[in-house]
Amino acid sequence: MRYEGDIYRPPSEAYSLLVQVTIGCTHNKCTFCKMFKDKKFRVRKLEEVLEDLAWARRRYRRVDRMFLCDGDALALSNNRLMPILKYIADNFPECERVTIYGRATDVLKKTDEEMRELYEAGLTMVYLGAESGSDKVLKDICKGETREQLIEGVKRIEACGMKASVTFISGLAGKDGWEDHAIQTGTMISEMEPSYVGLLTLIVEPSVPMAKDIESGKMKLLTADEVMAETLLMLENTNVTKKCVFRSNHASNYVSLRGDLPYDKEKMMATLRKAMENHDMFKDERFRAL
Repeated sequence: MRYEGDIYRPPSEAYSLLVQVTIGCTHNKCTFCKMFKDKKFRVRKLEEVLEDLAWARRRYRRVDRMFLCDGDALALSNNRLMPILKYIADNFPECERVTIYGRATDVLKKTDEEMRELYEAGLTMVYLGAESGSDKVLKDICKGETREQLIEGVKRIEACGMKASVTFISGLAGKDGWEDHAIQTGTMISEMEPSYVGLLTLIVEPSVPMAKDIESGKMKLLTADEVMAETLLMLENTNVTKKCVFRSNHASNYVSLRGDLPYDKEKMMATLRKAMENHDMFKDERFRAL
């Protein structure tokens, strides 16, 4: 496989074949993110993508999963995505799922029929970074999407048959906005009802714009205890009516949580309360990572 620059994938795609169909991110303005800052967005030529897939077919006896990257490959039109999905279906019949990074605005630009077409062609899940349910926080981090757009985008993903895996970030609003961030994120999850939710904890790299706000004192980072309180408040305000797999077991997190909402909500909240009383449960800062 040919790759350009650093390649990022969700933790659950650790054993997937990574296929770079776009380079970089169409938005690339989020103040906390450095993932694609060294890349200018462009679309790879179809023949290059198909050549890489053909190389993988010759090399691997089985490919059970594929992940289409970079940052928001769902930005591609169906005319560009469908030939890739068809090639995968024709040449990798054993492949159980094909997934992709996307933005809510990518989804909203497609019709319901186009989303269904992608699903029927084999695209099974969209990974979407919502980051926060608060419009204020979304504006502050230059997300380029609103709460309403994020909710509608996830609903449309789920409605067409695909699953949505949505990521949020603890500590993203700092000390001044943590309650709003927690409450609005909980109610957002309740409204959008995604199949999966992943919760990371903020780690700010020196090179990202947010680092300047921290250095100047404009933003004050949460302590581990405060992250627990924020997560607890978020879960208190999360009330889904269908199963939602909840994971807060990323390398960035202080305490690992695994459960299904709404069934395991009280158990996870009890774990957070216990951690707030017993700091030995916190991951050492030396071992936290993006």
